Amino acid sequence: MPAAIMTAFSTDKPAFVLHRGTRPLLVSMPHLGTHLPACVAQRLTDEARTVPDTDWHMDLLYDFARELGASILMATHSRYVVDLNRPPDNANLYPGQDTTGLCPVDTFDKTPLYADGPGPDETEIFARRDAVWRPYHDALASELARLRDAHGTVGLWDAHSIRSQLPRFFEGKLPDFNLGTANGASCDEALAQRVLAIAEEAQGYTAVLNGRFKGGYITRQYGAPQQGIHAIQLELAQCTYMSEQFPFDYDTVLAARLQPTLRAMLEAVLAYVERR
Repeated sequence: MPAAIMTAFSTDKPAFVLHRGTRPLLVSMPHLGTHLPACVAQRLTDEARTVPDTDWHMDLLYDFARELGASILMATHSRYVVDLNRPPDNANLYPGQDTTGLCPVDTFDKTPLYADGPGPDETEIFARRDAVWRPYHDALASELARLRDAHGTVGLWDAHSIRSQLPRFFEGKLPDFNLGTANGASCDEALAQRVLAIAEEAQGYTAVLNGRFKGGYITRQYGAPQQGIHAIQLELAQCTYMSEQFPFDYDTVLAARLQPTLRAMLEAVLAYVERR
């Protein structure tokens, strides 16, 4: 029997860190985490242990969000443990397109994550989901409810980043700002257009709304404008603020140039929901 199937899952780290803010905006960072519990790390390849598909440095890039009064929910575990932006039943959010699953078995470059064996079996997937995925989503839902109860209307900003060139998922170079609203289902169109306009007005950057990335599970599950929750996903091309090569360094010069546009976007969300 493969070692992966015999290994019980356990983790010694909480699934998330939550900063509770005072204004009606929650910034979710589901792919920020890099933690690999020992029972997972010992089975991964050397490449996989460097967790190359992380949404690197989201906490640094969005450090201004606290000043705005936003709540911030940050994942601690690597998406290689369990992907917090996938449905719990592992349904494909982009039918007909290649995607990674709830508990991935390969990298974005399609290299195997596991050095020996097929990866987690169904029992281990359920254990990872219960230990890491569920607590994150419980915290997300609870914080959204708290903010909506306090303010009536709330914004959810799902913060992501990805390498600007990944042939597995898209052709050529990705636009810099990839905004997703589940084709308009997760937030009011007026808000989506305002945020898109800010991105399009930023000098030296490219932007698209509901292009290759339309929003993952979080945007689609929690965005409910008719119920006072306006959700937007932003998938940033990583070349806008960091090195896309190992060791994936944060570029303070690039980031400082990008941050005013990100801040303007979040301020636009706050301005919109606070008027509702």
